[in-house]
Amino acid sequence: MKDGDATSASELVKAYLESGGFTAKKLAVATEIIQRMLRDDACTRFLSFPACINATGTRGVIKDMIRRKWFNVVVTTCGTLDHDLARVYTDYYHGDFMLNDAKLRDEGINRLGNVLVPNESYGLIIERKMSAFLEELSGSLKEEYRNGISTHEFVWRLGEWMDGDPEAQERKEDSIIYWAWRNHIPIVIPAPMDGSVGYQFWINGKQKGLGFNLLADEDLLNDVNWEAKRSGALIVGGGVSKHHVIWWSQFKDGGLDYAVYISTAVEWDGSLSGAQPREAVSWGKIGKEAKYVNVEEDATVALPLIYAALNERLR
Repeated sequence: MKDGDATSASELVKAYLESGGFTAKKLAVATEIIQRMLRDDACTRFLSFPACINATGTRGVIKDMIRRKWFNVVVTTCGTLDHDLARVYTDYYHGDFMLNDAKLRDEGINRLGNVLVPNESYGLIIERKMSAFLEELSGSLKEEYRNGISTHEFVWRLGEWMDGDPEAQERKEDSIIYWAWRNHIPIVIPAPMDGSVGYQFWINGKQKGLGFNLLADEDLLNDVNWEAKRSGALIVGGGVSKHHVIWWSQFKDGGLDYAVYISTAVEWDGSLSGAQPREAVSWGKIGKEAKYVNVEEDATVALPLIYAALNERLR
């Protein structure tokens, strides 16, 4: 690159590959692996991430990857539904890590890192919208899903309902839920009660005879992995989302063929979030000959850059 020349995201990442060091080189390698995975027509592709990044602008990156059908299956936490649903109707705000949390509590403002989430932008709007959604669909849900509804079908029904909600029209296409329904991409929530949407489902659901059928989600993951010729995963962060992807991947012959981790967690405390891809090789969750890398970086920095580079290359 010459001084003064405009540099595209793809060119910048390529420069990382050729001359970058430390995490920059790993980010470039991750981009190469995902690019190869996306161009492999025989590859079943998984995406997992924690809810927290959807309280930031990174939600737009996740939404676009689902809109562009880059992945076949998504695994995440209930908070993703919370932040996605809430932000269709309301706003979150910039804050600071060092604000006075006791004062924020008195003012009805919740802090998520340096993101501020007023009560009316979270619990109150989710309660109102979930109540309306379940009231409208409780009859059909109860009839169609006598043994409970899987979380991925629940997300689809919520996206379909959002499509017809007059209050959602301005922002529905910014929604992860909406595009998952529209593109028929399953979003599996292994711990659906761990968030506001799940809590509202519990409050409204038990009164209407509704429940989740988590085994139906496991049937989906089982079938997808057993049928996969090759498989790959972009795994952001850790926890239950990460483990659910790699756990089921061991039942696909040879494990994952491509794997990219993005995490700031450390390995030496034995946490799943900090476990390196090489550890998953020992379990058969990632193949011995697989292409893999762990990028030690804040996902809100790394993921948009990787996405921008891939978007230019794939286009």
